Amino acid sequence: MKIADLLRKEYIIDGLVSSNKKEVLEELSRRILKGKLDFHLDAMIKVLTEREKLGSTGIGDGVAIPHGRLNGLEDLILAFGRSRSGIDFDSMDGKPVNLFFLLMAPEHSTSEHLKVLARISRMLKDQKFRTCLMEAKSRDELYRIIADKDENS
Repeated sequence: MKIADLLRKEYIIDGLVSSNKKEVLEELSRRILKGKLDFHLDAMIKVLTEREKLGSTGIGDGVAIPHGRLNGLEDLILAFGRSRSGIDFDSMDGKPVNLFFLLMAPEHSTSEHLKVLARISRMLKDQKFRTCLMEAKSRDELYRIIADKDENS
């Protein structure tokens, strides 16, 4: 499954205004819900917050991949957000996070959900890719960079 098939341009925030973990989860969730999905923000935030209690999804190198499974969701949904200044996200390396990929999956999803998480993680191990994401000038450019990396990975 291609990342570009899950990530819609309107689910990209090229300048997160959040200042902490809770706000990031809310801001990215609100962006997804603007796409007219019939879910309540509170349900989405609860799922993501419960997952974060198990261990931070801040994986280091300025990257976090918050994710969760939501009852009633039919397909995987992916959002992306960037913070130029960085946000404290209880990351494994203790450093602020700049790049966020938020993945929501159907409640009973396992293999596809895990494959997408692994694919995103592999893409983000590439320092050049992370740098390109930080230097992108627009939402369209961010989408193109992600789609190109996905196509060539």
